[in-house]
Amino acid sequence: MTQQTTHTRQTWPKLRVTDWAETRDTLHMWTQIVGKVRLAHAPLLNHWWQVTLYVGPRGLTTSAVPYGSGAFEIEFDFIDHQLRVLTSDGGVRTVALEPKPVARFYAETMRALDEVGVEARIQGHPNEVEPAIPFAEDHRHASYDPDAARLFWRQLLQARRVMEVFRARFTGKVSPVHFFWGAMDLACTRFSGRAAPPHPGGAPNCGDWVMVEGYSHELSSCGFWPGGGEEGAFYAYAYPEPDGFADHPVTPSEAFYSGEYGQFLLPYEAVRTAREPDAALLSFLQTTYEAAAERGGWDRATLECDPRRLEYFQ
Repeated sequence: MTQQTTHTRQTWPKLRVTDWAETRDTLHMWTQIVGKVRLAHAPLLNHWWQVTLYVGPRGLTTSAVPYGSGAFEIEFDFIDHQLRVLTSDGGVRTVALEPKPVARFYAETMRALDEVGVEARIQGHPNEVEPAIPFAEDHRHASYDPDAARLFWRQLLQARRVMEVFRARFTGKVSPVHFFWGAMDLACTRFSGRAAPPHPGGAPNCGDWVMVEGYSHELSSCGFWPGGGEEGAFYAYAYPEPDGFADHPVTPSEAFYSGEYGQFLLPYEAVRTAREPDAALLSFLQTTYEAAAERGGWDRATLECDPRRLEYFQ
């Protein structure tokens, strides 16, 4: 095994879902609060792309959110374990990331925003979860393991790095690699260019019209979330799912189609322990996309590209 291969494997951290489930569920609620603040101020983009968070060099961030004639940013810093609220006029406030109820985190975050002059009226309960305890009343979720939070961010960092390589191979409409706080997953979505039938909805505590907007066009989506496997799972699905999608051959061998979830799954630990983790994940992303594109009759010649194409002119 080469030195580079060994280093690549070591960059994929081990984090068992059962070891941090309480912290995960608390952090999920915290990201929903921050995501809803971005939702309150960012202009609507197709498929709700304006609501997401992004994986950054220290954690998760809203990026710059327009506000008046300036902007603000909210960042989960999983190195120093602080939530930072920053404004373009120099305002700075922090909220400690430590064991505390969602209700307290919610109050402290709203106060920090108020102190830097950002109005933040948001829907006061979470989406896509059951039960949807109002943030101001949620004393059930109160855990925060800083080591687990940092490891989760490092999982996201590695997943994002490889997913960006995969994203670069597509010239059609494709989303950023971004973090949806509703389901707590990192996602990237490719589109065929054709409209899709209205989505039936059905997500808990989430209006069906939300899903209709999110799935307005035919797509192939992939991502990672801290569930579905011992250490989380990578996933891939198509909407609408074409005939034969579930039976299409995919790699690596640990990947499988889950009838329960209606998507292909690849356990995170299968990637982490692979001889070449990046290659294993890329093969999953590519072959599951091919399942959607080939079975769905996408115009692959038009939509795909050679990411090294400019090297021929240098």
